[in-house]
Amino acid sequence: MPPKLLTHLILALVAVSGAAAARRHPAPANFTASGNPVYIWPLPKNFTSGTQTLAVDPDLALDPQGAGGGAAAVAEAFERYRHLIFSPWAHAARPASAGYDVARLTVVVASADETLELGVDESYTIYIAAAGGANSIVGGATIEANTIYGAIRGLETFSQLCVFNYDTKNVEVRYAPWYIQDEPRFAFRGLMLDTSRHYLPVDVIKQVIDSMSFSKLNVLHWHIIDEQSFPLEIPSYPNLWKGSYSKSERYTVEDARYIVSYAKKRGMLQ
Repeated sequence: MPPKLLTHLILALVAVSGAAAARRHPAPANFTASGNPVYIWPLPKNFTSGTQTLAVDPDLALDPQGAGGGAAAVAEAFERYRHLIFSPWAHAARPASAGYDVARLTVVVASADETLELGVDESYTIYIAAAGGANSIVGGATIEANTIYGAIRGLETFSQLCVFNYDTKNVEVRYAPWYIQDEPRFAFRGLMLDTSRHYLPVDVIKQVIDSMSFSKLNVLHWHIIDEQSFPLEIPSYPNLWKGSYSKSERYTVEDARYIVSYAKKRGMLQ
């Protein structure tokens, strides 16, 4: 067989095998319709995007709907994310005659059940479009979820889509219209804090929990006590927490309850 013919045959076989491998293991769809990277973490399960840029009103309003839309946890999460998205001076800098594409965020939650357990439904769907767009009739953003914890995950994704434009001083959603359908790939997504060996102040634990929520983690394993130290107050055994490293490195019962509540509001089990 001529050497050139053999070379062509080998190249053809390599090309065919490469195409077959690509079909078996397709690359993740991590680019927008215009070819730009998608900066959402974790990358949603399914999404489509466009080429429009939408301005978000600094007076963004919450429109809760559904049996669970009016839950306190949803309203608190909305306020948290609004403070993350907008600068403190955003309202004062808002021009009186300004027009915004996204002035309302509709959050539809099917269930009012606030039970948090491993395997709870955290799925959500997001639509963001200007008036007259393919996914919107009146314009704006909509999050739909079966539970409040799915709504909280959707709010995190919405916040990641909002980008500050330093030229216009507006918050924008780029590459709209967006349609995102997402759910966790893994039921257990956790982090352990070992405060028995390395004491952490309550404010630091809160910062860790906030960081976990930005990555949509859902389990905080708080290893409070061990042989090294016993920093937790146990009212029925008041001498136990004398085993802490020092009196200033302890957690009261109220501290523990507060941290558990703080984590639950961000969709995290203990």
